[in-house]
Amino acid sequence: MDEFLVEAINEAKKGLSEGGIPIGSVLIKDNTIIGRGHNKRVQEANPMIHAEIDCLMNAGRIGSYKDTILYSTLMPCYLCAGAAVQFGIKKVIVGESVTFPGAKEFMESHGIEVVDLSDEVCIKMMTDFIEANPTLWNEDIGEL
Repeated sequence: MDEFLVEAINEAKKGLSEGGIPIGSVLIKDNTIIGRGHNKRVQEANPMIHAEIDCLMNAGRIGSYKDTILYSTLMPCYLCAGAAVQFGIKKVIVGESVTFPGAKEFMESHGIEVVDLSDEVCIKMMTDFIEANPTLWNEDIGEL
């Protein structure tokens, strides 16, 4: 398994252990993790703190993002895809899009290479969470 996806999964598990939604993200530059984060919507009662947003916030100001790769355990939504477009991230690698199709086409239409690994660990983690917490999940994706 991709070592950086493993780190994103670890972030997702951390979020779940905190009572949150198990989505994790890492930002890579020069084959090194420069930012990591997980969904904190529940923990901080803030609808904006998705995993990718938390990851970018934790990376801080780095100047150009053009040589970075954003990993996420789940296909980014439009909010997070918009951040990737805004900052000029050229590649996004995701664990899965089975449980949530996200904004793949939007990112691709803005020149981002999107790689979907269809990872079974990520699929099971989200499937189990959604089955156990359908209301919370529907709130997270704006379907309530």
